Formats: sequence, structure tokens, C-alpha cells
Amino acid sequence: MPLGISTYSYWHFQGAPHPPERVLEAAARLGVTGVEVLEMQLGEDAGTPRLHALRRQALTLGLDLYGLATHQDFVSPDAQARAAQVRRTERSLQVAAELGAGCIRVNSGRWKTIPDFTAFMAAGGVEPPLPGWTQDDAFGWVQGCLERLLPAAERAGVVLALENHWGLTANASGVLRLLDALPSPWLAAVADTGNYLGGAPDRYAQLAALAARAVLVHAKSYIGGGVWYDLETDFNRVGRILSAAGYRGYVSLEFEGRADPETAVAQALAELRHGLAGGA
Repeated sequence: MPLGISTYSYWHFQGAPHPPERVLEAAARLGVTGVEVLEMQLGEDAGTPRLHALRRQALTLGLDLYGLATHQDFVSPDAQARAAQVRRTERSLQVAAELGAGCIRVNSGRWKTIPDFTAFMAAGGVEPPLPGWTQDDAFGWVQGCLERLLPAAERAGVVLALENHWGLTANASGVLRLLDALPSPWLAAVADTGNYLGGAPDRYAQLAALAARAVLVHAKSYIGGGVWYDLETDFNRVGRILSAAGYRGYVSLEFEGRADPETAVAQALAELRHGLAGGA
């Protein structure tokens, strides 16, 4: 399984975005095979010249740009709001195609009935529906949006990769419900080793449930302590789970700790390499 770094590892939405160009240089020094770009780190300059320059830089450094991590929220009773999110995601598919990335990370979205994110984390990443609506309504909205996006994904040659990532997809069952509803080679999973608050005891079983449907794996590291929670991960066990599922894609490091990424990313990669090698 090749190792990569998410540009998110160097920027956690505080201050000016850390340029992806600098992450590519760091990735080449650290000896990984590729980089996943967080779309928000492109900022306002996400036009074709910038994207092609990044693609060329990756080529000259011997790196893949294997994924684009995007943000969207399809959980809304407002059809126009959902349509706007579909259009936004169609643009993300084009950005990924310009970069030569094989997939975009997509989110289902959430109700936002707990507006404060810290309180939302304290609630375990789940929240009650809006009054008058149900979880089934929300899954229907998300399914409808993903279905509308599948033709665009196929045209772009870019897979929609749905992550276990709070809200409706806070666990594997939510991801699988949507994948099963829309069987397509252009819709798959991102299996994240984190995103389980409080060290959920079944998180390895959830990883196993997604591994066979995944085109990308996110490996979280919390060196220096996490912002909302700490979660120790047995990467040896992760490696065994992925190998048993026949997973051969990228394992993408998402460093999410408080330590300085300039040193902590290298430490996290060393721990990840060691663990996965033991689990192969």
C-alpha cells in the first residue's frame, strides 16, 4: 500500500492556508509516493494555470496527486440549497480532473441543529434532525444529490469517495447505506481511522466494513494531543484489516495533532510505516 500525505496535515483551518506547493516539496523529502490536496488550501487561486502547475510540480518530484478533499453538505430540506451544493461538487470534480486526481473526498452533511462545532463534537458527532424531518429524509436528500453527481463523476473520470465523517456518515453503516443505494464504479468509500469520538470500541470493525469498498484510506495521527479528542490507533491492526480486505490503494496521512507539523508529520509517517509493515 503506497503512503501519501494530505495537505491538511499542515493546515487545520487556522490562519492563512499552507500552500500545497510547499507540501509537495515536503512530501518528496519525506519519501512518500503522493499527496492529497485539501481543496480549501487552494484558496481563491484554483484556476487551470495553478492546477496544471501543481500537476507539473508533482510530476517533476515523482509524486502522484491521488485525491482532492472537498466539502459539501447535502442535508437540507431546501432543494435550491442542495442544488447549489451539487454544482459546487461538480466544480470540485473538474478541479480534481485538472490535477489528475482519481477521486474526491465527499461528505454527506449534517443537520446543524447543534450549531457550535465544539458542542457537536461533545455530542459524538451526531445531532437530532430538524423539527418535522427524519433521518430517512436526510438520507434521501443525500442519495438524490449523489445520484445527480454520478454522470459528472464518470465524465471527469473521478470517483466520488464518501467518507465516514460526522453527521449521517458518522459510522460505517451510514456510508454503506448510501453506497448500497447507488451501486456504481464512480461511487466508493474513504475509510478514515479516526472520526470516532471517545475511542469507539468497534472502530476497527467499522474500518473492516468499509475497507473492501474503499478507494482511499485516511490514517489519523494526533501527536501533541488532538484538538477535540485523543485517539490512539494500532496501525499494525489497521494494516492487517486492509490486507485482509485486499486493499491496495493509498493510505493518506492526516496529521491532526497540536504538535508542529514540520516535525510531527515525519514522526507520524514513521509510526505509520512501522505499523503497516507489521500488519501486511
